[in-house]
Amino acid sequence: MRGTRFVLGCLLCLCGMGCASSLKLGRLEAAYRKPSNVAVFFSVDDHKGEPVADLLASDFNIYEDDKLVSVDESRQTIVNPEIAAAHYTLLLVDMSASVTASDQVQRIVAAASQFVSKVEPYQKVAVYAFDGSKTLYEITPFTAGAGQTQQGLTALETFRTRDPSTNLNGAVVQALGQLEQALDHSTVPLRFGTLVVFTDGTDRAARVPLQEMVDSVEGSEHSIYAIGVGHEIDDSTLSRIGKSGYIRVEDSNAVGNAFTQIGERIVKFTRRYYLLSYCSPARAGKHKVTVEATNKKGRGRLDYDFNAAGFGPDCDPNRPPPFDTSGRSRRVRKKLISTNPSDPTSIELKAQIKTEAKTDAKTEAKTKTESKAK
Repeated sequence: MRGTRFVLGCLLCLCGMGCASSLKLGRLEAAYRKPSNVAVFFSVDDHKGEPVADLLASDFNIYEDDKLVSVDESRQTIVNPEIAAAHYTLLLVDMSASVTASDQVQRIVAAASQFVSKVEPYQKVAVYAFDGSKTLYEITPFTAGAGQTQQGLTALETFRTRDPSTNLNGAVVQALGQLEQALDHSTVPLRFGTLVVFTDGTDRAARVPLQEMVDSVEGSEHSIYAIGVGHEIDDSTLSRIGKSGYIRVEDSNAVGNAFTQIGERIVKFTRRYYLLSYCSPARAGKHKVTVEATNKKGRGRLDYDFNAAGFGPDCDPNRPPPFDTSGRSRRVRKKLISTNPSDPTSIELKAQIKTEAKTDAKTEAKTKTESKAK
């Protein structure tokens, strides 16, 4: 991939000598209610922090007080996580004069369309644009239905720049505000946000100081990626915006691949979450439930304490759990991420993409050699 540069976080392994065969389960929320429902919402990652997606209910063992609970008795099931968690991604696209006056627009729109088609089946997606103006331009809101976001992207092809400058810092700050506002209006207990920023230059408008933008990024609990194209934008700026990872390409032909890689990454991390629900056989007293995940990469566990006072029969494991809706779970998640450096949301572009970048470079070199030979 010509002229592509990737900066990736290092991998941290905190589990000692057995790291290569372990899974990490991160509990985000748990709850219990009568008649005997117990539910746990958690993430599953391998020892490298890579997400483990598409596990089945049969890939989990449930223990109460260290004794295996019968699958038939517990009726354990993976409930559709959408009843408990909402995922929102805001795509922020630079449409300053340096973009609209070039021949890049169609490539950018095509890349953005591909990104949306990949992410939208799993998340709500909104698209906003910016130039040198004080405020953002809404291209498609989060309320758009399936397919409507794609249709709205065609507006970018005829986008008319109002201010030829680049208000990059202000756009990032405003986009985070829009993302937060949308999440606040969600009615589900758990809410996850992602911001993807595409730009071809540094901030020229100076409407918002760089440090204010950096503070907003660092203070946000959301995942933030950045894609930069051309020689004007530098790695230092991109890394400060894309705290979850960034890709810089010197050739606009590689923009599509950059969008694809980040889109795949977002989907992969979305599918690492599981809402496991079961009917407890306990009928009184306090108990410790242990959820164990097992697959070819290894196994991992998490614990949760619950009180079975008043528990009885007629439990439906598909019943939505009474998760907290006050926002406490979001604060707990933010604290969990900030105190756990191996959490993938803080190092989301890592060795996998680094390997791909090296492979692309080798392929390109081989192609050039073969062309010269001909």
